[in-house]
Amino acid sequence: MSVTSDIVLNADQIVAYQGEPGAYSHLVCQHCFPDWQMVHCSSFTQALKMVEFGQAHYAMIPVENSTAGRVEEIYRELKGTELYVVREHFEPVNHCLIASASLEFSQIRRVGSHPQALAQCAANIQAMDAEPVAMYDTAGAAKHLSEYNEPDLAVISSKLAAELYGLNILQEHFNDVSGNTTRFLVFSKQQKMPTYEADGRYITSFMFKVRNIPAALYKAMGGFATYGINMLKLESYMVDGQFTATQFYVDVEAHFQSPEMQAALEELRFFSIDLRILGTYYADAYRK
Repeated sequence: MSVTSDIVLNADQIVAYQGEPGAYSHLVCQHCFPDWQMVHCSSFTQALKMVEFGQAHYAMIPVENSTAGRVEEIYRELKGTELYVVREHFEPVNHCLIASASLEFSQIRRVGSHPQALAQCAANIQAMDAEPVAMYDTAGAAKHLSEYNEPDLAVISSKLAAELYGLNILQEHFNDVSGNTTRFLVFSKQQKMPTYEADGRYITSFMFKVRNIPAALYKAMGGFATYGINMLKLESYMVDGQFTATQFYVDVEAHFQSPEMQAALEELRFFSIDLRILGTYYADAYRK
């Protein structure tokens, strides 16, 4: 089944992503939408806004990594967007240690990249006795290295970035853990829920706030246990700097229209406020 053909509407085939050309989000766009126009953005906000304003059909956004955990910035963005999730994609990440042509491995004193990439390569950086340097983007780090003469700096980025910016790859698979993988979500202005089939495998993502009562979260989520719905992810974060209410992001393995999901949501609504269904979409084959 071609997931791309399942979710494409009659609209401009443009997908937005955060980062410079050569970013991992750029690579994922190439894998998922190879025939589409890809537009790079300076921030997650800008990528999502392009979709909201009709300047792009989709936004490709990383949300979590198997080594470094969640991409925290995106969860701050979710409460401010009205977009829907229409697809997930898991991408194995091959971090490369990249340097200018004249720099040798023994001369490296600093390693720059996005904080997520630094976290995914922390042990290898420490083994080099190098200083990690946080930069706004993996591909942006490679672009910076190509434009400025910093004799002791190497960066962590993709093989594509090294090719685009004319840099040398000193070491491939520089990530600490083999199988390092990032999960991406595709956001759209239109909700495109697949037709429910009892034997299908689906993910539903939603957000809610619990009521300020004792055991509210336990009671709110009880229906998912009662009706045998597998919870895949539960993230919490404070809302608007307040300590009286907590926002939750949840992924469950169920279709929104299934009888079990509807029954569980009925219990959830009773003990929560501001419930928003972000989308139901096919479970990626990687989950198998």
